Amino acid sequence: MKDVFYLDTSVTTGTSTGTIAQNLDLSSYVDPIARNRSKGTGLAIYKVHFDITAADQNAPVAASATGTFRAGLMSITNIPDGSFTLQDNVLNAASDLMIAGVNFYAGGTAAGDPAPHTFLEPSKEVPYVVVRDQVVLIADITTAMSVSAIVNIRLECAQVTLDQATLNQLLRTQTV
Repeated sequence: MKDVFYLDTSVTTGTSTGTIAQNLDLSSYVDPIARNRSKGTGLAIYKVHFDITAADQNAPVAASATGTFRAGLMSITNIPDGSFTLQDNVLNAASDLMIAGVNFYAGGTAAGDPAPHTFLEPSKEVPYVVVRDQVVLIADITTAMSVSAIVNIRLECAQVTLDQATLNQLLRTQTV
């Protein structure tokens, strides 16, 4: 059994379009500098659980709600908490910095809408290993939500020791 632990964060969509972010500080778990005979340490993320709830209660977003957004967890730096402008074509599975992501559709149907569609996630066999001091949860609201929603994430992760070659490769991949 790995020494798995959990981290979590969340972001609230509000009722307008735009992009919002919430950083999660990982500096206590990541040390990419190999010193003397010790190796660098990264954070292996094995699973990301997304939960989208109504902002003012412990319930799913109401079936009558409308709006769409894409949310994702990225290993990216220099993104401020709160509203910001995201450059085009970043929040997708083709980005090396993307760890996990979902699409959320609220079409206002009485029967409810499809569950959030997960388009990317790490696996237990091949985790995403972070070697940066932070990850960021981003929600890009493309059609304004009629009600605020909270995007919650829970990460299943473990600290891992990295040899120099692997550490160098990860640092190159995770540098913007």
